[in-house]
Amino acid sequence: QVQLVESGGGLVQPGGSLRLSCAASGSIFRIYDMGWYRQAPGKQRELVATITGGHSANYADSAKGRFTISRDNAKKIMYLQMNSLKPEDTAVYYCNADMIRWSDQYRGDYWGQGTQVTVSS
Repeated sequence: QVQLVESGGGLVQPGGSLRLSCAASGSIFRIYDMGWYRQAPGKQRELVATITGGHSANYADSAKGRFTISRDNAKKIMYLQMNSLKPEDTAVYYCNADMIRWSDQYRGDYWGQGTQVTVSS
């Protein structure tokens, strides 16, 4: 079974920081692009940032200059360092990965279960 598990969410005051982690586990042959998405109440899920296997990153305008995406390919972990957090960053954050599993070489788009980030004083 291949899965993604996020951690690191929580409650933080405006201007604060959080670091989210996403660990991929199971019988994984290869991981291609990975990314962070978020969904606020009543809104559609939106892209936050993506990163290739070669560590090339892409950010939504809302994340540029405040968030940093990174990954450790050997450990199969992706991170999102979030600084200068604002109330409008409040959302459930999901990790996503394009992966191939060993068992049948199926390549698919996988999602984690999400982690809540709340920015409030």
